[in-house]
Amino acid sequence: MTTETAPQEFTFQAEISQLLHLLSHSLYQNKEIAIRELVSNASDALDKFRHISLTQKEFGDDARLEISLEPDEENRVLTIRDNGIGMTHDELIQNLGTIAHSGSLEYLKKLGEGAKDDVSLIGQFGVGFYSAFMLADRVEVLTRSYQEKSGWRWESDGSGQFTIEPAEGLERGSQIRLHLKENLTEFTQTTRLKHILTEYSTFVPYAIRLGEEHVNDQTPIWVEPKSQVTDEQYKNFYGYLSKRTHEEPLWHLHLTSDSPFQFHALLYCPATNFELMGFGKDEHGLSLCAKRILVQNNCRELLPEYLRFIYGLVDSADLPLNVSRQALQDDTVFRKIRKVLVKKVLNHLEGIAKDSPEGYAKFYEQFGTTLREGVASDFENRDTLAKLLRFRSSHGDDRKAIISLDDYVSRMPEDQKQIFYVSGESLATIEKNPNLEAFRSRNLEVLYLIDPVDEFVLNHVHKFEDKELVSIDSSEVDLPELESSADAEDGEASDEKKSGPPAGFGTVLNLFREALGDSVEDVRESKRLTNSACCLVNPEGAMSAQLQKVMSRASDDFQLSKRILEINPKHPLVEHLASLSANDEHTEFIKTCGQQFFANAMLAEGVVPDPYETSQRMMGFMQELAQQRSPVAGT
Repeated sequence: MTTETAPQEFTFQAEISQLLHLLSHSLYQNKEIAIRELVSNASDALDKFRHISLTQKEFGDDARLEISLEPDEENRVLTIRDNGIGMTHDELIQNLGTIAHSGSLEYLKKLGEGAKDDVSLIGQFGVGFYSAFMLADRVEVLTRSYQEKSGWRWESDGSGQFTIEPAEGLERGSQIRLHLKENLTEFTQTTRLKHILTEYSTFVPYAIRLGEEHVNDQTPIWVEPKSQVTDEQYKNFYGYLSKRTHEEPLWHLHLTSDSPFQFHALLYCPATNFELMGFGKDEHGLSLCAKRILVQNNCRELLPEYLRFIYGLVDSADLPLNVSRQALQDDTVFRKIRKVLVKKVLNHLEGIAKDSPEGYAKFYEQFGTTLREGVASDFENRDTLAKLLRFRSSHGDDRKAIISLDDYVSRMPEDQKQIFYVSGESLATIEKNPNLEAFRSRNLEVLYLIDPVDEFVLNHVHKFEDKELVSIDSSEVDLPELESSADAEDGEASDEKKSGPPAGFGTVLNLFREALGDSVEDVRESKRLTNSACCLVNPEGAMSAQLQKVMSRASDDFQLSKRILEINPKHPLVEHLASLSANDEHTEFIKTCGQQFFANAMLAEGVVPDPYETSQRMMGFMQELAQQRSPVAGT
């Protein structure tokens, strides 16, 4: 601890200076959120001290933990006081001089670009204290840590520097003294402050006092019967838990269990996923209470990682007040509570999917990527999670519509033994995949996987309703026989089918194999193509083409597997090559065509073959065609 009595001067981190400039010159109308943020910080400080007092008895005392607001209209000062954990000299520098939260810099960038509505999110990114400069042209922090006998005074006018000096005679905790801007005396008026506290801080779990009045004397709604809790109460409690007072949750789940163990829980799903906005991975958890007393904030062990987007509170009478994080992991009651919570959430999602497909689609758009992680990590609930997955497909005309695996299975023909999918970088790319021809001709539905994560997920699902999930470019595809009423009536198509490939087709395949050598696993006749001349197929056990592309981008050491080149014997060009194969003079030309077939098949999948070789072959073809069409002299 420093022994200097003169104030020490420090410079804010550059990002803090940027934030202070934005806030101190703010024209935002909702300046009252500064009160919300400072009260929320005070509540956090009380949470931390309560946990310390429960686990380290030497720091406990009989003082009631509370927050008070002390307006001084004459001097235009508002003080927000708590008797929580307090701060040391070094913690003042660390907490009030730098940004450590992973999403904060992106948040600042958005503010700088004029996203004014996002100022209401300030507490979400660990920089809520600085909202004080929306109200004040000078801020003092008087604080004494629970670990120290004396305290400190921090002060700044928001211009880029702050000072710290010793302060004696302070009680444990912190006082934030706002020297209000000249036109903001409203924030010293009791009526105005009470309105703000009622709107934003009703469910803070500590007494908030404004003068002699206890302004947040509310019953904890999580222990109340559902029928007695209003929509407004649910919304306000969500705002308190999540600090997202600007939005309503997509849904909430109010749970009560009395046997074999007792607990109450209130869970919320946000309307937006901050991870999709580039703010990094969500790190919050649920609030854990024992007999209505907060034990832990952000308890991430109560739900698995793939449900990390959920906010909520769990209160159990069967947990001890001084339970530690390590003890929670080993506690039988705790593990059973977690199991029940997961089941209830997944069952609730199943209910939404059944009763409100549009509502579930809205949820899946925001949190589907996160939910899919559970397929790989939660074996116990894998079947339930598989039912909650959604995909686009070839069914119907609306390519934006999403379907479930249950939807797919319900439409399968009786003789279809597999669930088919195709992956690609976009719908446009997928629908041009030549492998789809066999499925279109048989009227078989195919799932369209645009997100590479989907294929990893389906590899973990492997089977659904005893139907194996197979990529359409796999050699393991088991296609039903191609039949139609026309075949049965006149036999024309059947006769054509029985006629087999044209004479010389075997020679073409052999010449292609010689030309391609080790570049491919094999060259063979295609049973799936109807219009295209060729396509690439994966040998048994290999990843799909799209998944291999993703893996190759992720690692330079990844080796693409050799593919099988399938040739359509009914394609006019192939039939012409088969007729040319009778004359040995065309052998080299056919081989060159084989190389170009392979290059074309690669291009169709978005894989670029050797540019030089491919362009030279194309120039050769064009030159030969030009010579054939050149006018003969004298005619």
